[in-house]
Order: sequence, then structure tokens, then C-alpha cells
Amino acid sequence: MTERTPLLHYRLSTSVNESEPRPPPAGQAPEQHPGSPRQRSTQQRQPKKLSIFFGVVIPTLLSMFSVVVFLRIGFVVGQSGLYQAIAMFLVAYFIICMTVLSVCAISTNGALDAGGAYYMISRALGPEFGGSIGIMFFFANVCGCALFVLGLVEAIVATFGVLPSGYWWSLLYGTGVALLCLLVCLVGAHIYAKATFLIFLVVMFVLGTIFVSFFAVPPRTVVLPSSANPTANGTGPVFPTTANFTGFKLDTLLGNLWADYTVDYTTGTTMTFATVFAVMFNGCTGIMAGSNMSGELKNPSYSIPRGTITAVIFTFIIYNLLCVLVACSCDRVLLQRDYSFLRDINIWHPFVTIGVYSSTLSAAMSNLIGASRILYALARDDLFGKVLSPAKKTSHSGNPWVSVLISWFLVQLVLFSGKLNTIASIVTIFFLLVYAAVDLACLALEWASAPNFRPTFRYFTWHTCVLGIVGCAVMMFLINAIYASASIAFMLLLLLLIHYLSPTSSWGYISQALIFHQVRKYLLMLDVRKDHVKFWRPQVLLMVSNPRSSVGLITFINDIKKSGLYVLGHVQLGDLNTLPSDPLQSQYDSWLSLVDHLNIKAFVNLTLADSVRHGIQHLLFISGLGGMRPNTLVLGFYDDCLPNDKLIDPSLSTIQCTDPLGPLQELEQQPPLFHFSSLRGSSDRQDYGEFGDGKVLGPQEYVAIIADAMKMLKNVALARYFNNFDRAQVLSPPSSSPGKGAVYVDVWPVNLLRPDSSSYVDTCSLFLLQLACILNMVRAWRKATLRLFLCVEQGRSVRGSEEKLGQLLKELRIKAQVYPVPWDQQVALHWQRQGDFPSNATRLSDDYLSAVNKLILDTAQPAPAVRFLYLPRPPADTRRYTTYLHQLELLTQDLGPTLLIHGVTPVITTDL
Repeated sequence: MTERTPLLHYRLSTSVNESEPRPPPAGQAPEQHPGSPRQRSTQQRQPKKLSIFFGVVIPTLLSMFSVVVFLRIGFVVGQSGLYQAIAMFLVAYFIICMTVLSVCAISTNGALDAGGAYYMISRALGPEFGGSIGIMFFFANVCGCALFVLGLVEAIVATFGVLPSGYWWSLLYGTGVALLCLLVCLVGAHIYAKATFLIFLVVMFVLGTIFVSFFAVPPRTVVLPSSANPTANGTGPVFPTTANFTGFKLDTLLGNLWADYTVDYTTGTTMTFATVFAVMFNGCTGIMAGSNMSGELKNPSYSIPRGTITAVIFTFIIYNLLCVLVACSCDRVLLQRDYSFLRDINIWHPFVTIGVYSSTLSAAMSNLIGASRILYALARDDLFGKVLSPAKKTSHSGNPWVSVLISWFLVQLVLFSGKLNTIASIVTIFFLLVYAAVDLACLALEWASAPNFRPTFRYFTWHTCVLGIVGCAVMMFLINAIYASASIAFMLLLLLLIHYLSPTSSWGYISQALIFHQVRKYLLMLDVRKDHVKFWRPQVLLMVSNPRSSVGLITFINDIKKSGLYVLGHVQLGDLNTLPSDPLQSQYDSWLSLVDHLNIKAFVNLTLADSVRHGIQHLLFISGLGGMRPNTLVLGFYDDCLPNDKLIDPSLSTIQCTDPLGPLQELEQQPPLFHFSSLRGSSDRQDYGEFGDGKVLGPQEYVAIIADAMKMLKNVALARYFNNFDRAQVLSPPSSSPGKGAVYVDVWPVNLLRPDSSSYVDTCSLFLLQLACILNMVRAWRKATLRLFLCVEQGRSVRGSEEKLGQLLKELRIKAQVYPVPWDQQVALHWQRQGDFPSNATRLSDDYLSAVNKLILDTAQPAPAVRFLYLPRPPADTRRYTTYLHQLELLTQDLGPTLLIHGVTPVITTDL
């Protein structure tokens, strides 16, 4: 008998069967124009749709059997014994069945397009998971093709002993086999699809001869391969050169019941339960082959569950029957030392050889076809941009020939490794990652409780999904922990890459459904009755009329929200009864694009009302949910400042050009990012702050809005001089400027409109301190210095007031510099003016307000980045609203970015 080498090393994996190029994804137009010759020829070429048996059962059976059923059944029983072998199959098929249930559930939840596992995962979990798993699936098929090519080469060299052997000869033979597979795939997958049934008949016939041989072949002695008897220069252990096929004997069965792990004669490594289980598990994968034929099935939702489950049950029965027959009729030595013993005990030896050849070549071509189709699907979905764009090209018959060539080239690169064990481990781990992702997709859909997730296959729960994920993860690390960790890390890297670089898809994101589900649950748990001042945070509603002039204010308020709710509000005047549709619906995209462009964490809330005041009332009433509602209203100031368009300002553009007109010309050529109305001209007044429209808002209504907010127990902030505010310039002043680059935030915690009141510990003053402290806690503002100005009169103890305020700051854990500011002259102006109007003790003269304004300007040197001033309540008499607004205007004249703040609720505490 000629010398034989092992036909295949002990680790093999599965294959993926696809017969035709996948059509474009749902909702995506094909590359060729309708009615073109290419499309007509493609339609003429389309084969008939496949049934359950031809489209699902046969591909799944061929993938799960491959060559493992011929070469590794004896290995599993010989090493682990019959008891442990059956236990291994039970555990492996339990893991597989959990994934099969998830596949069946997803495949029966609506129309399933071509693309198999990649299509299901990408459309269920979104482009990030779909693209990353798709790449892993592609690499699994590439490595699987190389695996089976090398296996076929070893089978050929073992059969024809006269052929020269060695690394380079094996590489040459493998290149020839790969070229044969390439030619078949370039001609078209339909050739392989037509041969699939013939290959299936061959494999089933060979299996039939194997079962018959156990009963028909008499007991015989089998000569073991020479490689199974190493002697190591005569010093190593000497193994028998022959073994017995005993036929059905009780002694043989009893000798094969228990485990006897020894050295694997093909690799020289000692086997364990984990290594044998990893080898056996390769024969249980391949369950996705039927779902990968989804584009060719008459009714995928009907065929995939029934066909896949049928194939899984059939292979489970065959594997266990073979285990029992082998354990009853073959010596332990024969099972451990000859992996091709089924050929030696067959009624005609070439039968098993034919089965190995046909199944291996079928698996190699199947993996190459599957890899090219997955690559083509990834390219059509544009998840990787221009990197995969060449893979979209197809022939006149619709065959993606560029994808086939790329896949074949990568297969050829893998062939250089020449190590089947390494390739098999990677292939198995990649496939297990795909199976775990399918379970994850089904689990996410189940947990999201989306109304549209209504699979007709209901024999699954979230428990089966979790068991499938855990089982796949355990198997991955059991096979090879290093490869498993590296594969997961590579998948996560791809996930991040696609997340940041790929365009937005229309498939839907399961993450959004899960987030909605969890947010709703936690919002219900956020009980407003359990609020405590220790955990207070600003939740801001910023009213914006036109974002073009409010960029500075929007970004600044984003800094003081301290992880709280931030809502951009906008009021559009109109009556829905007189309009054909809601005009706000078409504006949401522009507002959301603005949020993305400014990189802020904010929500958008738009409303339609008959007046700005009523619109703001609506927003204050309805914004937010549960315990997440705005507690602070921010308005732009009512003054004459002209707005500047910061969304098209060339200084804010990333376009660099030496020609001063260049950026403007390029901006005009670019499509607008935002569809906001243009700003008013210089002849108009900014008489509505940062909200409203045109001159529809007067001073009376403006102050009434402030009063309304305070009645609703909302804190109020009025922002002035933020039109030209740029945080980057403010926080990075030139070193030559006064203060040598230092940044200051000033706080004046006294009601400057009430010089007869100098309390620093009322609710409003503490609210000012809290907001200034929050701003100072933001990373960008952390180096800013907090300055607190203490207005004092000569008749009062300056030192006592300063020490009292310093002690308060210490208790509040606020780091600030306290500066006493004498303001006797300003107060004297107030009382001097009051002598002329004894009947009106609250009247403030313009001289007093101008003097206080000058005091603020002269005292705070160098000028701060922003000022926080005390905002008094509007007067009870609505007729004095205009006077109130005039006083605020004089007080803040030319102060730079300033916030006038009024707090109505306690927000700070000294308790632990």
C-alpha cells in the first residue's frame, strides 16, 4: 500500500453558498438605466426562483458537511470517546440552534433581500454593525476558500503519490485550483448553482456507501499512515503500524466509550476536550448558507426557517449515527491514527475520495462566490465610500467580476500561509462573530419592542438570543483566545470607522429604538417629587429668532448647561387655520443640522403662535418630559445692535484663500447648509432680542415675557452683546493684551437698580454665583479667573462684608477673588435725584444708571470675557415696562458680553 499523508489537518470550517449576484438593496436604484441592454440581458439571464429543498436544504447540508463528515468523525470519537462526542454534539447544536432561531425570526419579519447574514444584520442593527460584520463575513469566506483549496491539494497529493510535494509545489497546485474556481466564478455563479444538486447527490451517495460499508465490509486490518508512527531517531515511542476494523462488537464499543486524549499525529500537539470540541464544531457551522440564498428563493420568509431547521436536524442525526457506528466497529488506535480510515473500510475506496474531492471543490467555489457577493453588497451600500467603489462594476450578465477578482487575489495571498490550522481557526472565529451578531440583532429588535417587529416565526425569546450570543462568544475564546480578541477588536475598529465616515443610511438604526425604549423607561422613573437642591442643574430654554446672528450665544449657553437639558426654541408667527400645512416641519432639518454644525448637545423645539409671547408660553409649558423640563429661560436683549451673519462669515469658514473675494465666491457656489431666512438690514432695529420676526415685538411684550417666566417659577437670563462673541478668541487672547492672556469672569451679585439694598445672600445672588461657578467648571473655561465685586458704602464695615462673603464662598466651595467696590458717589446721585421726586421712591435717574455703568467699566480691568449681573423683577405696573427696559439698557451699555440673571428657586447648598 502506498504511503499516505493526512488528507486534511484537524481544523476545518464552513462555506457560504450563494448562487447569483445580489440585487441592489431595497430602495436603491440599479446602476444601469431601466430598459437598457444590460438590464434586459440581466432579466433574461435570471434563473427560476428556488424552492426550499434546492435553495436552502442543499446549500446548508453541503456547508455543514463539507469534508469534516469524511475526515474527522473518527478523530472526535477516538480522542473523546462516544459519551463525550455525543455530549459535544449536543452542546454544539444547542449553540447552533439558538442562532437558527434568531435567523428564522429575522427572516420572517418582512421582505428579505439578497445578501444573507450581511443584509439581515445591516438592516436590523444599522450600517455600523452591518458594515463591520459584513467585512468580517467577507474575510471569513476568503479564508474559507483558501482553507478548502489547500485541503483539496493535500487530498490530490495523497491520492496520487507520484506527484512532487513540498511547500512551493503545494502552493503551485493551490494556485491552479484557485484559478479554476476563478474561471467558474467569472463565467457566472449559475454554473455552480446548476452543479450544486449533482454535488449534493454525490455527497449523499458517498455517505450512503459509508453507512452500507459498516454492515457489508467484513473485519479487516488497516495499515496506518507512516506519519502516524514517529520514532524520533528511535528514541521516541513506537506506535502500531496497523489497526483493526472489527465490525460490530461489544468489546469495541466498550473500549470507545470513554475519553483517551493523545497526541494528534498530524500536528504533534496533545489533544484536550477544548481542542477536540473546536475541531468538531467546524462541522456544525454553515447554518447561514440557506439564508445567503435569500435573493434566489421563491419565498424567503417561508423557505429559510423550514429549510434551515430541516438541514440542522438531518446533519445532527447523521453525525450522531456515524459516531455510534464508528465506536461500535473501529479500534481506538484506528480512530486516533488514521483520519482517512473511512476510505479504507469502504466497499470501494475511490468513493470516499470522490466525496472529498467534490465537497472540497464545492466548498472552495462556494466561499469564493460568497466572498465576491458580500464585497459587491458592501460596495453597493457605499459604507466605505470610494474605497470599494470599483467593486460595484458588473459584466453584461450582471456578474460582479471586479469583486470576484479582488476576492480571488486575497485568497491567493492567504494561500501563501500554507497553514490550515491557523486559517481554520480564523475562519471559525469569523463565522462565530457573524452568528453572534445575528443573535444580537434579534435580541435588540426584541428588546426595542418596535411595533414593526412582528416575525411570523415565534419560537424564540430574548433568552434564546442571549444563549446564542454567550455560546458563540465562549466557542470563539475556546478555539483561540488571541484570535478571538483580535477579531473583536478589529470589528470594533471597523464599527467606529463606519460610524464616523459613512453617510447616513435610510435603513433605520436599532440603537435609536433601544435608546427610545430606555429613555422612556428612565423618564418615568425620574420623579420630580424627589428633586433635591444638591443635584440641581440648569435646564435651559434659549429662544432664538434667527440662528445666523446667534451662534455666539448658542455656543455660550451650551457651556453653562452642566450636562442639563438644553433646548433651542423658536417662535414662528402664523395661524395654522389659514395655512395649507405646518410650515415648521420643513425647518427641523436645518435646525438639527445647525446643532450638528455647532457641535452642541441641544434639542430643538419649534412652535407656531399668533404672538411671540404666546409662543414662548407654549414652549415653557410643553418643552421637556417628566423631570426633564426647562427651569431657565434665556432671551436675547432688546437693543439697537445690528446682527451679524456668523453662518457665512468667511472668518468662520474653513476655506483658506489669499484672494479676499475668493471665500465669498466659493461660499456662493456651495449649496446652503441651512435654510434660515436672511438677516434684516441696517435700517431696522433689533427690537425683539434673539427671537420674534421683524418688528412684531415691542418693549411692552418683551418685558411681559420676562414677567410671565417669573410667574411660572422659571429663572430668567437676558443676554446682551453676544452677537460677536467667539469663545475661541475670548479664551485665547493675545499675550500682548492687558492681563497677559488672563481670562476673567465677573460677577456683580447685588441689585444695582436698588441701591438701598446690598444683600449678597438672597436667592438671586446665589443663583448668579452658581451659574458663574458652573461656567468655571467647564473644561474650556477652567483657567478663567472668577472675580466677585462687592459694592460697599462708607457707613458700613467693608472688612466685615468682605470676610462674610469670603466665608460664604468657602462654604459653597467656590473659588473666586473678592474685590470691594466703593460706590458712595453713585448712591449719592440716586438719593440726590430722589429728593426731587419724593413721591416716587423707586424712580432711578439716568445719571445714576450711567454712573453705575461707568463704575462697572472702570473697576473691572482688564475687561472680562463675560459679566454676570443681577436682574431685578419687572415692575408690577405694566405701564412702567418701557422704563424698566430703558434702565436695563443704560445699566449694561457697552459692557461687552453680559448676562442679566434673575433666579427664583434655591439652587445651592452648603450641606453634604
